Amino acid sequence: MAAFGSRSSLSAEERSPDFTPVERVLDLAVADGAFPGCVATIGNADGPLWTKAFGHLAADKQQAATPETIYDLASLTKILGTTSVVACLIRDGKLKLDDPLGKFVPEFVATAPEDKQAKRRHVTIMHLLTHSSGLPAGRPLYKSASTYKDVIAEAAKVPLDASPGEKAVYSDLGYMLLGETAARAGGKPLAELERSLVFEPLAMRDTLRRPGETLHARIASTERVAGTNPEENLFHRGVVHDENARGGEGLTGHAGLFSTAADVGRYGQEWLRALEGKSSVFPRELAEKFTTRQNVPAGSSRALGWDTPSGQSSSGSKMPKAFGHTGFTGTSIWIDPERGIYVVLLSNRVHPTRANQKIAAVRRALADAAAVAIDAANPRSP
Repeated sequence: MAAFGSRSSLSAEERSPDFTPVERVLDLAVADGAFPGCVATIGNADGPLWTKAFGHLAADKQQAATPETIYDLASLTKILGTTSVVACLIRDGKLKLDDPLGKFVPEFVATAPEDKQAKRRHVTIMHLLTHSSGLPAGRPLYKSASTYKDVIAEAAKVPLDASPGEKAVYSDLGYMLLGETAARAGGKPLAELERSLVFEPLAMRDTLRRPGETLHARIASTERVAGTNPEENLFHRGVVHDENARGGEGLTGHAGLFSTAADVGRYGQEWLRALEGKSSVFPRELAEKFTTRQNVPAGSSRALGWDTPSGQSSSGSKMPKAFGHTGFTGTSIWIDPERGIYVVLLSNRVHPTRANQKIAAVRRALADAAAVAIDAANPRSP
């Protein structure tokens, strides 16, 4: 898949790209207020090529960001956690893409009005992974549910807006139910499956849910706690930012994970290794399937769990064959098989408020700068 002669990825020892343009992008982003701080890493199938922290953990600038800073991953949870677990369960024969959701979450069908049940029986694991289940994007379940069990029960009752496969709507609700499906198919809570099937094998020691108080000093702040006096400067820190994930005790399939750039980089490294047939976690054929655009429905940019570039994608303009994902808090990962690299950005752009929308342009500029730096050091074959 790579375009560097017979090599499938760059060699950290033999090649030294100049990442100064990348650093310039992120220095300017901090200065422009896109986020208080961030950590970024770029690497290949052999490991990291460059990692650097910028700015601070909060707007008060009392604590500098470091490569060890932990960020709320938001929807990167869908990829690092839920999608990975689903892939492993398919690998192990415990799930199939054409399995109906109702096979594992029968209440999704049973609690619906009788005239709606037939359509719901046709929602499959494939539909959930491609965000084409017919479920809407979300509902404020946290307003009536304060436990994981209750959030799942409420999500299972939400009416479909469309027939399965009819249209693509990025759905947190779908991933809540997909995470519960994985738990029931795997016989353990999703968090345990994430740890045993993915994080421990990949030595992702700083990737976890519901981090304890001892880790809070390393965690970047997110948004102001609702209803508090602005002068008190009370922000969420170590508590998941997403309201529905918070209502679900930080255990839902759509959000809830915290991690470092190094760990997310290890994850990106493993997908590159998988596409080379060298992963002990993701078999090559499965990795190729999951990272290929499925065209469900026609024209959708979605692969299985992953997204692929389209229009003004956060992957920039120079990585048309990449796959990746973003998170609402200001996180992203893009993996470019052509260059054999991953590009990770972890930030807290929602601090002090989610009204800040500057992250989109930063993500694109970062991806383009990374591609230019790699190409300058390693001219691609015609």
